[in-house]
Amino acid sequence: MKIEPTLQKRISTFLFGTAACIVFMSLTAARMAGTEGSGSVYPIGAETVMPGLTPAAGQTMFAEFSTTYQANGFLDGQGHSSVPGFKLAVYAFAPKITHNWGVHLLGGELVSWAAFPFANVTLRTPAGRYSTTGISNPILGTDVAYNRGNWHWWYGLDLMTPAPVYHKGGPINVGQHNFATTPSGAFTYLPHHGRTEISSRLQYIVNYTDSATQYHSGNELLWEYVAMQNVTKKLAIGANGYIYQQTTDDRLQGVIYSGGNRGRDLAIGPEVHYQLGPMVLIAKYFRDTLVENRPHGNALWIEFAVPLSRPHPKLQARN
Repeated sequence: MKIEPTLQKRISTFLFGTAACIVFMSLTAARMAGTEGSGSVYPIGAETVMPGLTPAAGQTMFAEFSTTYQANGFLDGQGHSSVPGFKLAVYAFAPKITHNWGVHLLGGELVSWAAFPFANVTLRTPAGRYSTTGISNPILGTDVAYNRGNWHWWYGLDLMTPAPVYHKGGPINVGQHNFATTPSGAFTYLPHHGRTEISSRLQYIVNYTDSATQYHSGNELLWEYVAMQNVTKKLAIGANGYIYQQTTDDRLQGVIYSGGNRGRDLAIGPEVHYQLGPMVLIAKYFRDTLVENRPHGNALWIEFAVPLSRPHPKLQARN
């Protein structure tokens, strides 16, 4: 694949910003969906920065970002406020490493990554005020990536692991206490020499039983999307969002819990990219709508991404 130097530079930085986004919302265990404690092991709405792109052969990327989420309501299955005085605040940051091994597999290239999120969560309800800080659910991923002209795509499997610290029966935790596997895939289309972007990511989270509580969260379907346009060589603006739907019922000790407790959300908001030398800066905003069985609020993300190494010349030549 031949790419203009300016586009290649944009891709090499943006792509890990994309990958790093995956960490953010996994921090916010108190806000994700129906599921146990209204939490999820995976970041809904995270992958909206060129999600179909991956690092070049032999390249390693690093990203870190900070975020805040604020919610002033918790909605029930009919979309009505169900917890008077409910307030939720999440402050988080997350480092992530992604590497393309330059190994050919199924006609593509093998890519792997690891993410380790940290968060502070504060919850206020009529019962009191609660706060906790710690590591959320670490995530490991393995993908097979492809590039054909303006098209970039991959498919893979992610493993979500339990949070290292979990308080059974506690009012809040920074992560879930169950494993989950997630088949997923994404594409990014970059016409007009990369000045336009149309991207989408689809995944299905298969949750397993929490061994501490015997609670089995329902499975979750996520579709994330983004459309961007460069207005200058360094600045791009557009819209991004996601659709979330829990597809199976929550169960406690094998019995359907609270009518299934299925979560739902539709979110949309603006996204801005700015390239500063080898670094890319990203700002995103989401507003929850059509919410069921989860908090209702808004999220602001600020991210940056930088390459730790250049693509390996020999691996690139082979590919």
